[in-house]
Amino acid sequence: MVDPEAIPQIGQIVRVLRGRDADKLAIVVAIEDGRFVRIADGDKRKFDSSKKKNILHLECVDFISSEVQDSISQTGRVTNGKIRFAINKFKEVQEPLIKEGD
Repeated sequence: MVDPEAIPQIGQIVRVLRGRDADKLAIVVAIEDGRFVRIADGDKRKFDSSKKKNILHLECVDFISSEVQDSISQTGRVTNGKIRFAINKFKEVQEPLIKEGD
């Protein structure tokens, strides 16, 4: 059984560990059940054709995009531009921290 705390939240950034999109970042746009979520990156994987992914094949990042989360909760959708913006915003924050750690 999957630990309930390990289930990502809507709007959370995840790193794909397995599959064709391995090592890429995406955002959780829907939770299917306790085992699967839907992810999108706004570029290759758009919101309308989000990828169903096993949560065991994802690494949850400690960053939740409030813009994406609010948009999905209010309208049930999010634009691909907001998804791309949230991922790029996360990269801008994280890359300087990674370089400092070297």
